[in-house]
Amino acid sequence: MEKKPLYTLHAEHVEWRNRVLFYNDDLQILKRRLDEVAVRNTDKEVQAMVEHFQNRMLVQKEQIDILKHDINEYEKVIEVHLKKNDTAADQRSWNDHTHLRERVETFELLFNELRKDLIGFVAKWL
Repeated sequence: MEKKPLYTLHAEHVEWRNRVLFYNDDLQILKRRLDEVAVRNTDKEVQAMVEHFQNRMLVQKEQIDILKHDINEYEKVIEVHLKKNDTAADQRSWNDHTHLRERVETFELLFNELRKDLIGFVAKWL
């Protein structure tokens, strides 16, 4: 397994946490737009699509919560590692967290796909 400097891993965690928080905020904006469509269009087909998007958004919200938790857990591991030996912390390395990076990237791809689909749906029905 590849090793990376602890400060690099920490910087990635901070960046990922900020990105996940951005997506959480974006999700709230998308939800409000979807609610506007639901209020203005009572057609059964439209309501079925609204429910479909609500379900996709629930899944994304769950993934946001899981990613925030997992990123925080990795930070705790780094903190424990540093507390054991805080000398030359900027020179120390730790196992890269490739699988977490891949999960963040996959989440972003899926979220952006949801956003694109939802914006197209909203544009059609508002």
